[in-house]
Formats: sequence, structure tokens, C-alpha cells
Amino acid sequence: MSHPHPELGRPPALPKGGLRVTPLGGLGEIGRNMTVFEYGGRLLIVDCGVLFPEEEQPGIDLILPDFSSIRDRLDDIEGIVLTHGHEDHIGGVPFLLREKPDIPLIGSKLTLALIEAKLQEHRIRPYTLEVAEGHRERVGPFDCEFVAVNHSIPDALAVAIRTPAGMAVHTGDFKMDQLPLDGRLTDLHAFARLSEEGIDLLLSDSTNAEVPGFVPPERDISNVLRQVFASARKRIIVASFASHVHRIQQILDAAHEYGRRVAFVGRSMVRNMGIARDLGYLKVPPGLVVDVKTLDDLPDSEVVLVCTGSQGEPMAALSRMANRDHQIRIVNGDTVILASSLIPGNENAVYRVINGLTRWGANVVHKGNAKVHVSGHASAGELLYFYNICRPKNLMPVHGEWRHLRANAELGALTGVPHDRIVIAEDGVVVDLVEGKAKIAGKVQAGYVYVDGLSVGDVGEPALKDRKILGDEGIISVFVVMDSSTGKITGGPHVQARGSGIDDSAFSAVLPKITEALERSAQDGVVEPHQLQQLVRRTLGKWVSDTYRRRPMILPVVVEV
Repeated sequence: MSHPHPELGRPPALPKGGLRVTPLGGLGEIGRNMTVFEYGGRLLIVDCGVLFPEEEQPGIDLILPDFSSIRDRLDDIEGIVLTHGHEDHIGGVPFLLREKPDIPLIGSKLTLALIEAKLQEHRIRPYTLEVAEGHRERVGPFDCEFVAVNHSIPDALAVAIRTPAGMAVHTGDFKMDQLPLDGRLTDLHAFARLSEEGIDLLLSDSTNAEVPGFVPPERDISNVLRQVFASARKRIIVASFASHVHRIQQILDAAHEYGRRVAFVGRSMVRNMGIARDLGYLKVPPGLVVDVKTLDDLPDSEVVLVCTGSQGEPMAALSRMANRDHQIRIVNGDTVILASSLIPGNENAVYRVINGLTRWGANVVHKGNAKVHVSGHASAGELLYFYNICRPKNLMPVHGEWRHLRANAELGALTGVPHDRIVIAEDGVVVDLVEGKAKIAGKVQAGYVYVDGLSVGDVGEPALKDRKILGDEGIISVFVVMDSSTGKITGGPHVQARGSGIDDSAFSAVLPKITEALERSAQDGVVEPHQLQQLVRRTLGKWVSDTYRRRPMILPVVVEV
């Protein structure tokens, strides 16, 4: 198995007749999925998603793929193929289209409807090409065939990309539920047909590669939901992804069966479920869904609220309910269902929300104590089955953290893919398919691009490091006034601390040290304000470290008069 090396340089020019594959996100992480295919000087992008921040990225709203490697080649992009409508696959599209709004978007009916609604908020009207399973479209030099796959959102597609260099198949996210709610199976017949033609490179979803066996059917959740609905005496509040149409359908069915009305809470949930209903993907009995404002007129035993926040997102509806920062107040006897998985890295945030809800008397039902979620990604048994059907000549695991990629590679090897034809890459690692063999050719920049409010890419790692220091250790400011002609102190030092846990009065012990250091510096002829500020920072920082074993941010201000 080939794998990236930290000293990889920029890739050479793509050999004539070769296909280049560059993942800009989604490898080594769960989210931010984006892959660039290049043939004959033209580019085809598959997905453009976002990654949601973790606790060590304070203040960040979203994390985008790094577009820098393709920024000067935007005119070479033939289109963006969107495999399905989850945020980790479409959330970055508005930011790429800001740079070139006329890049065509290619996807299924529901996927395009979801991204068009999102782009409307950014005031972008995209060029779109609607496709469905079985369709075959020529996109520049790329001959794309679309294949139905089953996932946790309707209308998901895999894409087979034919070029003279060979055929690459990108699965997107998929599983092999044999009893899907919408009857839309992963089209194994189509994959077998592609296998007969010859799959030169298979890029396969790795998210559940460590999980043995097969994913249970989505419909297994229905009985558990019925049990919860049957025992609930007050309101039922369900948190789910705003795009999980199948899960919401089961909630609606249970609510209808038990005589409850449903209200959607949160802009994204209201928007996405409205789109799914209008396009016929969500079947809503007449009178079942009501506006949240009308719930006060209904008894608690007839109310179901469906909201976002299943991952503990701070600003989502459920987190705000847990913190008593929402118009909907959790009361003793409410039932809360977290109908989703735990995305790696979100565990602490989710359990914080569960504890907050429990504190107010809610009965919280989650994956840990009831079967209210099944995964949307193929487990090891399904992947083995899939590889035996596809028989790829080269395999490149995608969509997963390192442990998932490695486990997926091992599964491929077990089914007979030669070890030297399994490529384990990471974001930015360039893989070339030349003369039927895939190998690593180099690396391009593919770091995190942070979205902070309206700022995109302006916040970097140094700023995040400062934010962490401020959050963990606090800040101490020092103000000194110096006579510019004599170098003597005419005011201060004045010290003030915030968030450091050190009382301002304690700094009286270090003020003489700061004064002495400044006076000695003046005698040595050092009067430049920046140098004096660094001297103050070092003096105060050493005292704080020696006395309190802390490293707060120190902000010295030296003013000359």
C-alpha cells in the first residue's frame, strides 16, 4: 500500500493521457469532502463540502476546503458533481461559486434543490444540470455515468468517470440497505456492469470500514420510535440533521399514528423539509405539520417538535433549549430523541447537551440507550461484498479519518486488490492514474480555511492559538508611560488581568521588577517602544509563570510622551 510522505513536493506536469486525482478534503477527517479530477488540462470536481469546527477552534463557524491549488484554474473547471445533499458535500459550494459563479452544478433533483436554496441566501443563481441514476452525460473530456446508491438522504448518486486514461468510480457516501424506506436500492447490477467494463480506480466511502457486519435497515428504527411515542406523556422533541429526510419521515409517521401534531424548528430544518415535501420525497398527511406558533393551543401530549442540534452545535435549537436560551423551554416529563450518530470529535458537546436537557427533567433517548439511529455508511461486510462485485484494479479509500482509510484499504486487500495498487492518501496528496496504475505524484496545499462570521480565510492558526490562550489562561495588560527624552517612567506600570484567575492586587509584587527592568534598559540606551514592550512582556511573563505556573496572554503598552 502506498501512502503519503511528509516531504512530498509539488507534483510534476500530468503525463499525457493520464488522469490526476487530487482530494482537497475528506481524507483524514469526517467532512469537507472535495475531489478534483484532471484530464487533458480540464478539471471536474466531485463534491465541495464543509467541516464543522471542534472545541479547539473557538469562534469558527465552518471549515472549507482550500481552493488555492485551483484558484488560478477556475476557467478550466467543467463542472461540480454533487453526490448528495449533505452539508459535508455541498456546504462549500457557495464559497467556490463566489469566485466563479458560472461553474455548472450537476446533481439529482433533491440535491440541486437543496443547494439552490442555500445559494439563494448568498444571492447566487447557479447553472445546473439535473441528472438521475442511469443518466450518462458528457462533461468536457469526462464521460460521467450516474448510479443510484442508498444513503441517509434520498437521491444519492455515485459517479463513474470515463476518460481515455481509464474509468474512475467515486461512490460518494453509500450503504447497502436491502429494505430502504423509499425502495431505492444501491444499484449493484450497475456496479457489476461497470466491473465487466473495467473499473481502473475506485474511490470508496471509508466511514464505517472499522465496523464489522452489515448496517441494520433504516426501517428497524420505526418500532423503537413507536415505543417511545407510546410511553411519552408530554412533548416529544426530536433532534436530527436538517437533511435526514428518511428519519424525519419515520417521525412523521409515528406522530400521525399517535395523534400528535408536528412543528419544524430552525431555519434549515423548515427550509429543507419544505423542499423535500414539495418535491414528493417527504409524505406529509394533511394537517399533521403545523406552525410552531400554534403549539401553545395544543396539549403537550399532542406535540412533536423536530429541530437541529443533534451534534451539540452551540447555536442550534437543541443546545439553546438545554441552556435555557430558546423560546421553547424544556420541562419535567418532556421526551427528547437524538436521532443521529455521534460525529467523531463532537462527543463532549453532545453529552453536555444531554446533561443540560436531563437537568431540566427531560427523558433523553439517544443511540447509547435505544436504537434510534442507523448509519448511512457501508460497514465492513458490505464493503467486502461491494469490492467483490466491483473488482477494482486500483483502490483509493476516501471519506474518513486515518483509521477508517487504513481499515478500508485492508478490506480491499482481502478481496484481492494488490497491495501496490491501494493508495492511502490524505488531503492535498496528488494521485495519478497512468497506464492503468495509480500512484502518488506529489502534494498541493490543502489546509483548513476558516469561516468566521463574514470573514473567509482571514483567521489562521496563529489567531486560533491566541483564542485558545485567551480562553484557557486569560489576558494581562500592562500600561507604562515613558519620558521620551530621559527614558524615565512618568506613569505606571498599571497592570490589569481578565480571566487569568489572578487578583489585580497580587501584581504589586511584580511592579518593582518591571520598573527596575525599564530603568536599567534606559541606562543602556534602549528607548525604542517595541523593545521596551518585549522587555515588559518577558519580565511579567516570567513572574506569572514562576508564581502561578500559568501562561496567560500578556499585552504590554508603552507610551512615550
